[in-house]
Amino acid sequence: MSQEIWINLPVKNVERSTAFFNEIGFNATSFGNERAKLTIGQTTILLFPDAVFEKFTGSKTADTTHNAEVIFSLGAESREEVDAFIQKVEFAGGSIFGKPNEIDGWMYDAGFADLDGHRWNLLYMDESKMPKR
Repeated sequence: MSQEIWINLPVKNVERSTAFFNEIGFNATSFGNERAKLTIGQTTILLFPDAVFEKFTGSKTADTTHNAEVIFSLGAESREEVDAFIQKVEFAGGSIFGKPNEIDGWMYDAGFADLDGHRWNLLYMDESKMPKR
C-alpha cells in the first residue's frame, strides 16, 4: 500500500484559499475555482469547492463556525518560527484560536483557523528540555 496521504478539504472559494495558503508560506497552486493543491512535506492537500466535496463524500460539509472537524498539526523548528508563522496567518486573514504558548517548559504551540475554519496547530518541541521518564 502507498504511504502517501492525500487530504481533501472543502472551501468556499478555491482561489481565495489558495492565496491565503501562499501568503502564509505554503506553495499552493489553483486550477481556477475548481480545485487547488498544496504539499506540506510528504502530504498533499487538495482544496475543493464545498459542492464538489459534498458530492464525492455524500454528506454535508461541517459547520466550522460551531464545530471542529479535525486539527492539522505542523512541526516547527523553533519558537521564533511559531511566532513568525502566526503573524503571517493574522496578516493573511486567518484567525488565531490559541496564541503562542509554552507548555510544560519544553513545548511551544499556537493554533489558527484558515479562511474556512479548518483548524491548524503549530508545535515546537525542545526535546533537550523534555522530562525524563
